[in-house]
Amino acid sequence: MLSCCSVRMFLFAMGLLLVILQPSTGQFPRVCANTQSLLRKECCPPWDGDGTPCGERSNRGTCQRILLSQAPLGPQFPFSGVDDREDWPSVFYNRTCRCRGNFMGFNCGECKFGFSGQNCTERRLRTRRNIFQLTISEKDKFLAYLNLAKNIPSKDYVIATGTYAQMNNGSNPMFRNINVYDLFVWMHYYASRDTLLGGSNVWRDIDFAHEAPGFLPWHRAFLLLWEREIQKITGDENFTIPYWDWRDAEDCVICTDEYMGGQHPTNPNLLSPASFFSSWQVICTQSEEYNSQQALCNATSEGPILRNPGNNDKSRTPRLPSSSEVEFCLTLTQYESGSMDKMANYSFRNTLEGFADPHTAISNISQSGLHNALHIYMNGSMSQVQGSANDPIFILHHAFVDSIFERWLRRHRPMLEVYPAANAPIGHNRENYMVPFIPLYRNGEFFISSRELGYDYEYLQEPALGSFQDFLIPYLKQAHQIWPWLVGAAVIGGIITAVLSGLILACRKKRKGTSPEIQPLLTESEDYNNVSYQSHF
Repeated sequence: MLSCCSVRMFLFAMGLLLVILQPSTGQFPRVCANTQSLLRKECCPPWDGDGTPCGERSNRGTCQRILLSQAPLGPQFPFSGVDDREDWPSVFYNRTCRCRGNFMGFNCGECKFGFSGQNCTERRLRTRRNIFQLTISEKDKFLAYLNLAKNIPSKDYVIATGTYAQMNNGSNPMFRNINVYDLFVWMHYYASRDTLLGGSNVWRDIDFAHEAPGFLPWHRAFLLLWEREIQKITGDENFTIPYWDWRDAEDCVICTDEYMGGQHPTNPNLLSPASFFSSWQVICTQSEEYNSQQALCNATSEGPILRNPGNNDKSRTPRLPSSSEVEFCLTLTQYESGSMDKMANYSFRNTLEGFADPHTAISNISQSGLHNALHIYMNGSMSQVQGSANDPIFILHHAFVDSIFERWLRRHRPMLEVYPAANAPIGHNRENYMVPFIPLYRNGEFFISSRELGYDYEYLQEPALGSFQDFLIPYLKQAHQIWPWLVGAAVIGGIITAVLSGLILACRKKRKGTSPEIQPLLTESEDYNNVSYQSHF
């Protein structure tokens, strides 16, 4: 086993070797974070392959005006024109690349999820696995990738440190560099932050990634983008996010130095110094300070990761979610209902998110179930919505939540129309673009099976029949268990058949003189050859 010092040296060396590699998914493309692009409201960068905007010469895409959804929104946000995220991303850009075929990316230089190859024509399916099913080397590699992402600056993306108004409507750009891991922390913050209304006024009842129909599709896209970034900065095209199956867990079994960091020996709110996560600094956790300053999180370090699992308010979250609660949630047939927010009853989304009781599906915001329960249970950085992605457990947790979403999709096979087209809270209608992603993705695009997006979950895969022997095994086992009955049935069946045959022969002898007009047509019917016999095992 490597010592703690050896592991740190390995991670540092890995960072130096790979720092030149460029990630390419996030929020504001660096090439569009300038005065010219903001004043023109256009983000159509050239593709390196042919040097034309959106790879137009290679028929990858074209620069087009953004088509915004005109569907009405719910009443939760009673303002208009006060938040940069309204009608995303039109405040910043109203012309972006529209990619053709299986191409994707802010300059159409990538393949859509589930495709690969030079022309993005090759289908690819990757498998996400239980973190406890990984080998030691696979697990250590995952942890090393996390640390690498925390220490490599994003080459293609920057974050906004001010609102569009504070940028003087684009003439004074306010952007900042950020590392790959924190880029995603910042995006999660930006999607869920409060609206700044000026002075000391804010509007808190707004969230583009939670408490409404987009919760599950948004986090599905978020994880896919994060996963792709790791594949790029490491060159490991087969990398997938592992998941933590927390059903019926009695405590935080991944909170050990071997996995996501144990507890500090003297301060239970901190991580063990034996885990390199103990040296990580969090960002975007001081929402009240940002609000008072009417400012955005600028990604400056705000201290270590906090975590004290199980020492949470037991009246709100008495324990981690159970298998029976997950199974009940999966029986719900409605994806969304009623007000389509955290007050929705009998909503699969609201029950899985954790605002509805996992036994009745009735809204109860005084309790935290399923997804929310895990966040509250961690009792630290994970328990605050805007900064929760600072704790790397966030990734494992949301991968498992996504797998439950996938189980529901496979069980109920909903049409796209099941996802609300109108009257959802701001940003959550089916055709709304997800905040703050560039390239652009609509909510409805991720309301489909994960296999269509190029990934599956190990525990959801149907077992492949490797041979005819594999096919026969379950039937042979059944036969072995009931063979005495089968033998007995065969003997009795033989006796009955012999008796019936004798009776039939006797009847035929007696009917030799019977007129043909009254003989039963046992085998002369035209339909005889069309009769199909079925047996049920």
